This record gives sequence, C-alpha cells and structure tokens, in this order.
Amino acid sequence: MKKIMNRPDEAVRDMIEGMRLANPDIRILPGTSVIVRKDAPVAGKVGIISGGGSGHEPAHGGFVGKGMLDAACAGDVFTSPSVDQMVKAIRAVDAGRGVLIIAKNYTGDNLNFDMAMELLEEEGIKTAKVKVHDDTAVEESSDTTGRRGVAGTMLVQKVACACAEAGGSLEEVQEAAQNAADNVRTIGFALSPCIIPAVGKPGFFLGDEEMELGTGIHGEAGIRRMKVDTAHNLAKIMLEKLLADMPVEKGEEICVLVNGMGSTPLMELYILYREVHMALEEKEIRIAKAYVGEYMTSLEMAGASVSIMKLDERRKRFLLAPADTAGFRQF
Repeated sequence: MKKIMNRPDEAVRDMIEGMRLANPDIRILPGTSVIVRKDAPVAGKVGIISGGGSGHEPAHGGFVGKGMLDAACAGDVFTSPSVDQMVKAIRAVDAGRGVLIIAKNYTGDNLNFDMAMELLEEEGIKTAKVKVHDDTAVEESSDTTGRRGVAGTMLVQKVACACAEAGGSLEEVQEAAQNAADNVRTIGFALSPCIIPAVGKPGFFLGDEEMELGTGIHGEAGIRRMKVDTAHNLAKIMLEKLLADMPVEKGEEICVLVNGMGSTPLMELYILYREVHMALEEKEIRIAKAYVGEYMTSLEMAGASVSIMKLDERRKRFLLAPADTAGFRQF
C-alpha cells in the first residue's frame, strides 16, 4: 500500500486539519471531524448539512461554504459519522429557521441522522431530511435500503443550498431538495479498485482488460463485469441506462455531471464528456450546464460516473447560482 499519510488511524484527522489550514473560510468543531462555515450560523438562513464516510473528497467537507453547505460531518473512511457529530453540526448551523439534512441513502448515515433529529427535536430545533438515491445500478426492492446516493448528491446539495441562500423557508428548501433528488440519476464504473488505509489491500480485483459497470463509491459490486470499452461505447451504455430509468424528451434541458472516482485523469473525463455530449445532442436533449471533474471520489479508484439532472426554470436558477467553497466554485 502506497499512500501519503502518517498513520492509517490518523488519516481522517490529519486530512480535516489540512483542510482547515488551507481554507480560512471554514472551522472544525472542537473534538470532532465536523467542518463548518466560519460564519455559521448565518442569520436569517435555513442551515444545510450533509455528511458521510471520508474517502469521497471533495464531498462533503469540500462543499462547505457560501452558496453550498453550512456544515459536513466526516466519518472514518467509508464509515458513517456518529450521532454526536451530527447533533453538534446541526446545533452549530441553526440560526432559528431550522436545518435541512441531505443524506445519501446508506443505512448507517440515515439511522444516525434520524437519531440526531429526534434528540434535537426535544431542544426545539426544527429539522428535515432529504435522502438522495440516484444510483441506477441498484434496483429498488422491499428487502434492501434501495438505491445508493452517489455523485448526483452534489447537484441536489447545490440546488437546495441556493434555495436557502435565497431566503427559502425550511419547507421550501426541503421541497427544492426533494424535487432535485427526484430528477437526478447516476451510473458509474470502475477500472481499478481502491484501498482503504486501515485495511491495506484492494476491496475487489479486476483483470488488466476488465472493468465493472455500476460499481458503488465504496467499491460495492456493480451490475456487469465487462471488457474495457471505448469512451464512445461507454457513453452509449451509460446513457441508455440513465434514460431508460428517467426518460428525457427532445428539447428538455438537463445538467450533466461527469465525475472522476479518484485516479482518473482529467483528459479521460473530458473524452468521456465529449461522447456523452454528442450522444445527447443526437437525441436533441439540451445541456444547460455541464460539470467535469472530481466531486465524489472513492479514494484512488480509477473510473468515473455520469449523472443527469432534469431542469425546470427554478432548478436551473438554483443550480447556476454562485457558490464559493474549496471543492466547488461558481460565479
């Protein structure tokens, strides 16, 4: 295992401290791995928090700042943050108008956020939650937690946070977030696995000519193991899956997010985006905004994901609103 670190059990702590030192607009709540806007709580604004296991940077700590999250809870690598961290994060960002939690659909994250909400209800802090479940690689069923929350979560956060910055009430911000979550879909793939520092070995193996379609951001098994294919064919396969799950009509506007999983060169992400763009153009689907880069990674996994979000005028306005954070800037 080759990683830039001191000790595996101190990796998250050291990363959080490095983020604070590099970014003067954030602070860390003492004794926690909770990253907070320096000016939180922001008077007159609904607070918005998110969080999850570390290893997905810049999500979610890199999205803390003006126009985006008020706080993010960082658990250990691929491990849910504690209830205590979540409680402290909510308290830190509550300015009296309530706090919205945007949670990826993983059992541990949601159980802990729900417990934190129950505890704070007794203190009179209003909370609400929206779950994001954009991963089309997981089919819904009654005996599972359902679809995973993956890179499309960032787009949901962007919409909700812009609504909050515009002065929306807790109910309005929750509605904006839920509408965004209902209109986003993602599919990803892996070319090589990642190594969790505390484990020291890959979570799965792929042959030299193999890739896996539908891999999760924690290295969960995908839906198909296949030979490495061209960017053209990959884009076609991924869009077929996305558009079968969420049809988009000719002339409709969407946002496209091509997200790197951690070790994919930007060159390759732009090549993939080119193919996605041209395929959508052929279908006469209008791309109002595109994002290409690393937004929700999986340590050093090589691969990428493609997300599409259907836009109406309100979602589009919130999506294009300014934001200034370490991991996402838009002016």
